[in-house]
Amino acid sequence: MTQSSTEPRSRWSAWSIHGDGRSVRPGDVVHPGERLSWPRTLGIGVQHVVAMFGATFTVPLITGFPPATTLFFSGLGTLLFLLITGNRLPSYLGSSFAFIAPVLAAKAGGDIGPALGGIVVAGVALAVVGLVVQLAGSRWIDALMPPVVTGAIVALIGLNLAPVAWDGDGSGTGVKAQPLIAVVTLAAILLATVAFKGFLARLSILLGVAVGWALAAALGDLDPKAVDGLRDAAWVGLPEFHAPSFSLRAVVLVIPVILVLVAENAGHVKAVAAMTGRNLDRDMGRAFMGDGLATVLAGSGGGSGTTTYAENIGVMAATRVYSTAAYWVAGLTAVLLGLSPKFGALILTVPAGVLGGATTALYGLIAILGARIWIENRVDFHDPVNLMTAAVAVIVGAANYTLTAGDLSFNGIALGTAAALAVYHGMRLVAHLRGTTHTPHTTHHTPTDPTP
Repeated sequence: MTQSSTEPRSRWSAWSIHGDGRSVRPGDVVHPGERLSWPRTLGIGVQHVVAMFGATFTVPLITGFPPATTLFFSGLGTLLFLLITGNRLPSYLGSSFAFIAPVLAAKAGGDIGPALGGIVVAGVALAVVGLVVQLAGSRWIDALMPPVVTGAIVALIGLNLAPVAWDGDGSGTGVKAQPLIAVVTLAAILLATVAFKGFLARLSILLGVAVGWALAAALGDLDPKAVDGLRDAAWVGLPEFHAPSFSLRAVVLVIPVILVLVAENAGHVKAVAAMTGRNLDRDMGRAFMGDGLATVLAGSGGGSGTTTYAENIGVMAATRVYSTAAYWVAGLTAVLLGLSPKFGALILTVPAGVLGGATTALYGLIAILGARIWIENRVDFHDPVNLMTAAVAVIVGAANYTLTAGDLSFNGIALGTAAALAVYHGMRLVAHLRGTTHTPHTTHHTPTDPTP
């Protein structure tokens, strides 16, 4: 049974105190509308910052966005998300990896303006989807994007990014640039994942990056210009802002990302609902709107597009604290870190080999996450519609098929996403009309098979 708070909320507080405010009894959780004592809440909030940091700062380093700006807007976006969801849905909004490939393709001659414009439009589209979901319910999303489609889209994004891990944006800034440092970074990530327990294991990417950076520093392989920039940077100041510019080509490249954001946000809401024992479907549309508007805010000032972060679900599962108060602490902490140019300059000293080693693991995890979606939803690949949907979409994305029509260019993620939707719904329609719909496959277990 979940323990409820016996202390009424203060007129100045959005949260009631959970129990004695010091501990969580076995079997209990701290619900979003509750909190522990403020010192404990501050500690948990800082943990959320550490958990999201490794992935959030990696995205701007790969895409060429200002890291401090991205961190600043991720904090602001988190606070905006909490407001829009009525302080009922705990989540941190960090940099979405789904934006990496289209942003790299959308950057025109190194100018991030068009990519930012694409991010803004994608955010607006996601917010509109959220409004529709809030008014009409979320069942139509399940019909449009069944697990075989969402899994294929997520998998093809990871595979599409694979060349970036090796060669960066084509300029030799990945594993290819510093293979020794990349291998050591990757080895440190793998070792940290299995050598540590609990929370430290979830920081394996950050720990691996720290080891790789230390090795590069010892070998004298840090970029001298970045080191000089760190030395000269002020401790306090505004981050580097950039205004978006808008082009149809960039919008076409970036807009398919909203399908991934829809899947990620829906999964986040379902996960929190399962862990807290509460139905949060009524907040699904608000979650989409919150992430969409946070993405608009980030793109308007030079930050990366955002999404709800699975890393922070891990922190909540470990602490059993789902209080939104901790996320207000995390968001404010990120904003303060973003207001330190010295901190942003430190991030820019991370060398290419370290990024290559870290992204080898990160991009692979994205691809495998697609397979995990299939497995957890028991997608039947004996069904030729499911099989062909996944097969065609993954290859289109992995090979980075490109279609050019006038000034417009469609890359592997856009075409792979379109292929997943078209193949699934097209084949399903024809099978229904022709009466060739697949009969679900039944697995026959042997007497010794423990699976029921």
